[in-house]
Amino acid sequence: MSGHYYTNNPQKESNPFRFQTTINSYNLIFQTDDGVFSKKQIDYGTRVLLEHFDPPEIDGDLLDVGCGYGPIGIVLAKSYENHKVVMVDINERAVHLSNQNILMNKVNNAVAHVGDGLSGVKQEGFASIVTNPPFRAGKDIVVNIIEEGCEKLKKDGDFWLVAQKKQGAPSLKKKMEEVFGNAEVVKRDKGYYVLKSKKID
Repeated sequence: MSGHYYTNNPQKESNPFRFQTTINSYNLIFQTDDGVFSKKQIDYGTRVLLEHFDPPEIDGDLLDVGCGYGPIGIVLAKSYENHKVVMVDINERAVHLSNQNILMNKVNNAVAHVGDGLSGVKQEGFASIVTNPPFRAGKDIVVNIIEEGCEKLKKDGDFWLVAQKKQGAPSLKKKMEEVFGNAEVVKRDKGYYVLKSKKID
């Protein structure tokens, strides 16, 4: 299990890779490596999530949970420069790459740090929390992100999650309804569901 991207220090020899891509009209370059999620291209679920994300209606920082090498947090930071973006991942190599990619893509309003889900985030009162969660780590981890995410949001803050139907997207929507009192399917695309809940109290 120690070689998986959702562990703290994947025991895989470094094998750096770099690619260029365009997301939401931004031309970006990403440094990646073995031992991180979706090393050679941006995961399709990440693209669908970013294409359909709406900025929060309230002021406050944004949080990218399970940031990997940084595509979600970096695109959000470029798109919404009036918001600070906090990025967190348990994987030390991924966080190091995220901070490299933040610099490489000239992002000034984002920072990545190592943390085990939301338990590793001391800050509270986020305006939006966004995640393409580590399903291979187990569904309990994803459920914890939903539950702890609600606690970390400001009132009227939004929680965004992308999941494939085969990964249990319908049951995760029910969990979000249970935790937040509401949940909607913002988009379905090739088996991926973009789900959104709002913290209303």
